[in-house]
Amino acid sequence: MSKVKIVCDSSAGLTDEEIQKYNITIVPLTVMIDGTIYVERETISNDQFPELMKNAKSLPKTSQPPIGKFVDAFDKLGADGSEVLCVTMMESISGTVHAAEQAATMTKTKVTVYDSQTTDQGMAFQIVAAAKVLENGGSVADAVDKMKDVLAKSKLYLAIDNLDNLVAGGRISKFAGALSNLLNIKVMLQVAGGQIHIIMKGRGTKAIHKEWDRILKEMQAGPKPVKIGISHVEGDKEVARLKAQLEEMYPDAHIVVRETVPIIATHTGMGANCLLYYTE
Repeated sequence: MSKVKIVCDSSAGLTDEEIQKYNITIVPLTVMIDGTIYVERETISNDQFPELMKNAKSLPKTSQPPIGKFVDAFDKLGADGSEVLCVTMMESISGTVHAAEQAATMTKTKVTVYDSQTTDQGMAFQIVAAAKVLENGGSVADAVDKMKDVLAKSKLYLAIDNLDNLVAGGRISKFAGALSNLLNIKVMLQVAGGQIHIIMKGRGTKAIHKEWDRILKEMQAGPKPVKIGISHVEGDKEVARLKAQLEEMYPDAHIVVRETVPIIATHTGMGANCLLYYTE
């Protein structure tokens, strides 16, 4: 029986321990800041990026991995006859899944490409669950079924502190962005069905706190979380508030807090913070 190896793009919010434990291969995205190209996890870290973004003359530009990077990874991993399961971030924010799909047609290795329909730690939840299935002798199909099950039980909420990056990136009009900043509008987003949805717009931090309180109340009323994560872009104060509430609700939970990856930070902007979890 051939071995199955996992590949994913660098937007996955995996810990270094998880990458090492499950021998996961990362294909990096790149970000260009004022003409200099940085490679995620290689020449720039999540922690370094916000400061560079703050001081940049213009909004950083992100790029999906070149097809050749995927081909090289697939060729190398399949050289011993292994299969590859390649997990990517959701199609609605990046063409990475299509680069991987094209690469899969250009290699002799048997590759299954799976769109996680999420990103960051939400993607990591699925990858680790799939890795455990494979470790226990499951097939690629079994691993994909498990990822779909985790996705169905997952939630991702993202609070946007200011809309400058969304405006600069062309996600919303400049007029709407200027008006929103003038009125101190905060936005809560949810990722569901592989798409980003606006679930709340309100004035000031109080509006965001009220929405977080509603989300946490809903979370507590539902099934018990298996894993909880908070990802952010220098959103320390808001992260501390959110983490304290979660620790009170789930005193035995291990909550992973991390700076998000450059591709996500570029779109969300400074101060963004995100709650990700999946349940039993």
